[in-house]
Amino acid sequence: MNRKLLCGAGALGASLFAAMPAFAQAAATPVPNPGNNAWMMTSTLLVLLMILPGLALFYGGLTRSKNMLSTMTQIGAVACLAMLLWVIYGYGLAFGPEGNAFISWGKFFLAGVTPASTAATFTSEVISEYVFICFQMTFAAITIALVLGSTVERIKFSAVMVFGLVWLTITYFPIAHMVWAAGGFLFAGKMFGTDLPAALDFAGGTVVHINAGVSALVLAMILGKRKGYPSEPMPPHSLTLTMVGTGLLWVGWFGFNAGSALEANGSAGLAMINTFVATASAGLFWMLAERFSGHKGSALGFCSGIVAGLVAVTPAAGNSGPFGAIVLGAVASIICFFAVSKLKPALGYDDALDAFGVHGIGGMVGAVGTGIVYAPSLGGPGAADFSMGAQVATQVIAVLVAIVWAAVGTVIAAYVAKAVTGLRVAPEVEQEGLDIGEHGERAYN
Repeated sequence: MNRKLLCGAGALGASLFAAMPAFAQAAATPVPNPGNNAWMMTSTLLVLLMILPGLALFYGGLTRSKNMLSTMTQIGAVACLAMLLWVIYGYGLAFGPEGNAFISWGKFFLAGVTPASTAATFTSEVISEYVFICFQMTFAAITIALVLGSTVERIKFSAVMVFGLVWLTITYFPIAHMVWAAGGFLFAGKMFGTDLPAALDFAGGTVVHINAGVSALVLAMILGKRKGYPSEPMPPHSLTLTMVGTGLLWVGWFGFNAGSALEANGSAGLAMINTFVATASAGLFWMLAERFSGHKGSALGFCSGIVAGLVAVTPAAGNSGPFGAIVLGAVASIICFFAVSKLKPALGYDDALDAFGVHGIGGMVGAVGTGIVYAPSLGGPGAADFSMGAQVATQVIAVLVAIVWAAVGTVIAAYVAKAVTGLRVAPEVEQEGLDIGEHGERAYN
């Protein structure tokens, strides 16, 4: 072999050797698992199904016919607002690269996010960051929509939009960071300098349901009762549509719960079966509670029980065994039934569609109950050294933090909206119906 060839070979070898670190780094760049990515895209669309048409039909059917379109329009519009705020700055405030225990920042306007960007899951896998952004975006959208269940038939559409903008910014985005972001106050554990474990919230018991339910109660109390409530009957105008909405919510909730595993794995499978059995248990136990209270088992009760079970199992979806989920669904359903049928009349607040009674109370029962059903002795996925007392204490702290943060944030957002647009429609608009008074349309001829 001649010297020139040897020198050429040596130069080539040297250049390859010099390039090896960059090559190795490129080879080590995480690539989204196609199956997981596809599952998360599907889950995201399932959560969207929960909002439109699921929640819109569920809530709309429960209102009087003169407010059907108003209810659906409020839900759709505020969900769209949440989506836009999420990509402008919400994602950065909840999951930005910099921050502290209560808020993050960075990636505003999705700066630095590309089709090649990835987001970590709970294992060594990754998914597309755009998919993760979209998935979390739908959670923000449905949470603000849930709040409106307490205020339908009397709140201005303009007030809804102003309230939504402020509330998402100061309430939802920080709570999402505290519970789900690395370093978040409730995610990291050791709250208030204790040795307590991290809070367990698989799919949003605190972030979504306690947050929305408490906010719904506070906003309803600030807004005041509907004209004629409670002396005048205000029955749902279409339980048929409510039943359809209930079915769509249940189907969509599999994206909500099983999708929160962030992978198509065994944890997602556990969340799936729990979302089946806890919900089935709750639907039946609500009807049983009606019978034991001297009433007939009703379609409305069945729908309410289904939603109560879905709410309660949300934080426990991947944190419970199936039989623990069955018990949790039953207990939550019974407690929510009494919250709606006894607590609300006793306290006299007008939570029009029982957003607090089902989502707030059900979320609290589910969040605290998760600390119990997580125990391996009860079939949960907890470690062998699991301490139920410590975990329940953490769950109680998480519930209290969510209650206080949601209540204070709602008061601020409500009074900002009141100052900007006013909160309540005129008495004549409320009498005529918000469909005509606010939107110039009728749901039915």
